[in-house]
Amino acid sequence: MGEVGLQYRVLPEGIEVDLDKLEKDIKAALPAGADMKAAEQRPVAFGLKALHVLVVLDDKKGGADQVETAISGVPGVQSVEIVEMGLL
Repeated sequence: MGEVGLQYRVLPEGIEVDLDKLEKDIKAALPAGADMKAAEQRPVAFGLKALHVLVVLDDKKGGADQVETAISGVPGVQSVEIVEMGLL
């Protein structure tokens, strides 16, 4: 079994959402076996910033779906999308 690197783009519900707190909440919500390796705030438009999160997990069926579902359930998250995926 290998590892998969997944980069997600997480859009907050608005500019008032604290992205540092959101990052911590996402890290705490990740399923077992998923590890957040990096997070970066990137501007989107009109003061809104997206949080780009790099998650590494074992290559197994359904792992990416579980991570996306966990991130989507965090309060303050409007949407989640996979930007990049690759084997490590």
